[in-house]
Amino acid sequence: MKPKIKAITFDLWDTLFADDTDEPKRQQAGLPPKFAERRELVHQFLQKHAPISKELVDVAYNAADAAFNKVWHEHYVTWPVRERLSIVFSALRIELPAEEMDELIRLHEEMELRFRPDPAVGVHEAIRTLKSKYKLGVISDAIFSPGRALRQLLDEEGLLQYFDALIFSDEVGYSKPTPIVFEKAAEALGVELSEIVHIGDREQNDVDGPHAVGARAVFFTVVKNRGSQTSKADAICDDFSKLPLILEEMGG
Repeated sequence: MKPKIKAITFDLWDTLFADDTDEPKRQQAGLPPKFAERRELVHQFLQKHAPISKELVDVAYNAADAAFNKVWHEHYVTWPVRERLSIVFSALRIELPAEEMDELIRLHEEMELRFRPDPAVGVHEAIRTLKSKYKLGVISDAIFSPGRALRQLLDEEGLLQYFDALIFSDEVGYSKPTPIVFEKAAEALGVELSEIVHIGDREQNDVDGPHAVGARAVFFTVVKNRGSQTSKADAICDDFSKLPLILEEMGG
């Protein structure tokens, strides 16, 4: 018999928030997509010091992105923005003054706070309901927005108050599906790994990851369905309002 469920952890992107739903808001405000704005920011900062082609900046930035993705997907490490931009400038053989570098990093890290992505449909009601019965946590990879920005995002959406533990890859040093992020969550929540159910939308990160450490998993399809038909999750959730009953039936 499996242990009683005492804690629920959530992925953030495409689980608590619908990723990239800030893009239409940016477009309405006359702003380019985040992908383009990041490259344009680097170009603008460099242009203050010496002429440089936008094409060259794009090549260097794309190379840094490719290196980041390789390390993220193969070694489960998410470099902070400072390290990513350092790779860009190293490739260009240019160094920004410290104050300008700090400002450029801040603009990258806080970009998703200017126009917040939308919360997943039904998330507020579900989280309030679950909080009355379980300890709650978030386990999220930090790609451009670091843990401090993701905390602010949760706070501005009125969700931060419900979570007892927040595990972000830039702060822990590793990302899902490595065991350490789930172990850190269990420690912060004061429960055993076998007493946790993790909720998320990616099979490797949010199902295989928790299963490898003895936790249970719910494959989440409310925002996007990334393969529920073949998932090895303990349950599938396609509506936040169904989650409390799903967890109860799993042993909660």
